[in-house]
Amino acid sequence: MPGQLKEVRNRIKSVQSTQQITKAMKMVSAAKLRKAQDAIIQMRPYAQKLQEMLSNIVSNSDGDVSMKLAAERPVNKVLIILVTSDRGLCGGYNANLVKLAKATILENYTEQKQKGNVTVWGIGKKGLEAMERAGFKTSADYRDTFLHLSFENVQQASAAAMKAFENGEFDVVEIVYSQFKNAATQIFKAERFLPIPKAQKSETKTQAKADFIFEPAKEALVAELMPKILNTQLYKAVLDANASEHGARMTAMDKATENAQELLKSLKISYNRARQAAITTELTEIVSGAAALNG
Repeated sequence: MPGQLKEVRNRIKSVQSTQQITKAMKMVSAAKLRKAQDAIIQMRPYAQKLQEMLSNIVSNSDGDVSMKLAAERPVNKVLIILVTSDRGLCGGYNANLVKLAKATILENYTEQKQKGNVTVWGIGKKGLEAMERAGFKTSADYRDTFLHLSFENVQQASAAAMKAFENGEFDVVEIVYSQFKNAATQIFKAERFLPIPKAQKSETKTQAKADFIFEPAKEALVAELMPKILNTQLYKAVLDANASEHGARMTAMDKATENAQELLKSLKISYNRARQAAITTELTEIVSGAAALNG
């Protein structure tokens, strides 16, 4: 019985230590989330408007301007930019992103995968490691982007993707990331990055053809704008992912803290019952001994 009590006491101490860690991690993620949430909320309207403008220009170009980054061609080689976190302990966040990346490849690029023509660039370590284990061709050049998250660092990845697309190294580029909605909700998305997607048909039917006035010449302006807008789109996706990660980790650690509290209650009840049983046994032995002496 004493051995059982010691075992329960050790388990209680272990759970209490774990609970302190999960509480601390929740507080750290909550602090980081506020900053990350402010960054994406300020960035999103700007990025969405730029994307709409770029899609409208591409849709209404009618082939009158050379747009290498919007060129549709047969898809032989595919690049997936997978944006995940560097660390775990954030629930199913990374697992869901990896699952979406695999599903996107399976649904849209099965032939290319069989030929070994699907490459994954990982922004964040967890997704890259998972895709490597799954046997995909990967590149770790931009894995550590989150260590020093800035527009300049993300721009290096987007510029490399644009250059590879223009050189014919890839025929399509997709981004798999998590769109931040709130601390408890993330929307896992796979979006076309290159070639630049045209405006949706439903939008073009309800809207009049955009009549842009270009100054300077259209070719020069579009050539200058396209890379800048695409840099902004990838940066927006990375900011979304950053906020989503902290939200997912805060939620996971909050749930872990609650579970630890429930486990502590159960262990304390078990400890008290074992202690009461030990006391009862000792009393019984004392009474029995006294009765034997008196008899």
